Amino acid sequence: MTDPAPNPSLPIVRVPAHPGPPLRFQIRPVAPSLRSFLATEAGGAVLLLAATVVALLWANSMWSGAYDALWSSTAGWNVGPWSFEMDLHHWVNDAAMAIFFLVIGLEINREVTSGELRNRRTVAVPALGALGGLAVPALIYFAFNAGTPAQHGWGIVMSTDTAFLVGILALFGPRCPDQLRLFLLTLAVVDDIGAITVLAIFYTDTLWLPGLLVAAVLVAVILALRWLGVWRLAPYVLVGIALWGAVYASGVHATLAGVLVGLLLPSRSSRAVDVAVVPKYAKRLAQETTAEREHLTELAARAAVPTSERLQRVLHPWSAYVVVPVFGLANAGVRLDAESLSSAATSSVTIGVAVALVVGNAIGIFGASTLALRLGLGDLPGRVHYSHLLGGAILAGIGFTISLFIAELAFDDEVLIEQAKIGILAGSLVAAVLGSIALRFIGDRWPLCSPGAEGPPPSLPPLPWRPPTA
Repeated sequence: MTDPAPNPSLPIVRVPAHPGPPLRFQIRPVAPSLRSFLATEAGGAVLLLAATVVALLWANSMWSGAYDALWSSTAGWNVGPWSFEMDLHHWVNDAAMAIFFLVIGLEINREVTSGELRNRRTVAVPALGALGGLAVPALIYFAFNAGTPAQHGWGIVMSTDTAFLVGILALFGPRCPDQLRLFLLTLAVVDDIGAITVLAIFYTDTLWLPGLLVAAVLVAVILALRWLGVWRLAPYVLVGIALWGAVYASGVHATLAGVLVGLLLPSRSSRAVDVAVVPKYAKRLAQETTAEREHLTELAARAAVPTSERLQRVLHPWSAYVVVPVFGLANAGVRLDAESLSSAATSSVTIGVAVALVVGNAIGIFGASTLALRLGLGDLPGRVHYSHLLGGAILAGIGFTISLFIAELAFDDEVLIEQAKIGILAGSLVAAVLGSIALRFIGDRWPLCSPGAEGPPPSLPPLPWRPPTA
């Protein structure tokens, strides 16, 4: 059965880019080039870099006291006999960063369910590379600090900053970096899994058993909601907030609640029956535009999209453009006066962090990935060469967001925290510069845009060219 021919008497209605009637007064729209830039990972990386520069300038200016006073000021709530209060620094690190880790959990969930992590040969090389990027930097840092109070900070160097990594790749990497980007994103996802596991196991000081029991019950509730087929976001959000409170009270770092929620949310592919009913509700709405039919059409459209995907669409911009830059502003304010720089220049913590980030990731990721390729466990995607792999491994030495995060947990001594942060900033800067130069040089010699097949391109058919016939 074919669709009926269009009626020429009916007006042609073009689908607008955004639904709803336009406002009487509109702000001048953002330029398409700027809107396209902000929609990429490079936009989030630039905001994070800007926040870091502002934090460094602020903390080293005559207004440094205002910087410290801002993040030490408290905020909370008080209802009858119950109250909860934290300073702004902990609100950012413990609460806002839970959104960041929730987005990571959602990304891992999506990749495992319908993305690149489903294919064993595709994921084998970056996964083993990520394990090398976790182990070798930790060993290098430990070699610099073994037997000292700073040895507990080995987890600082075990994570790659995905936002900076992909952002710098987009800005300074080789032309057409899509295949290399795919490899590095898969590596970063496995790297995040390892860093989160280390964070949960080795950087939890004290545990409160009742809080853990409540958290376990709430996890079971999320699983029950998933088993029942609940697709609305509201129940998962409410249980997730309660889970954050239980994990915070248990002594485990509260951001891990975000990871758990992201991993457990339903991410199944849309069922054909759910998709098929959407046009029917939309047709009824077109016949009679009532609030009830509008509500039913909206619910039908939402039910056709996986729950995790809908939440990720809402939270990812907030995470990339608000949470992570604010985190950088709150944590990158390191004093860089002559005394602190002189102390850092001879500190085993600073040197260990910087060397582990730059050298450890380059050796660990490139070495483990090469081993996986030699053993035939997997393949590099597209036309990615060993040289691209080496440049990407150097660039993966940018350890910023989670590295700063773990530095706050690893040490109680403010001097050690400051030295670790200087090492993170120095190592990340060196890795970004060296990785960008290497990838640009390599990309010019072995472009990723070239055709996959060897030999000249196929010849065109003889003239005259005519449209194909049935």
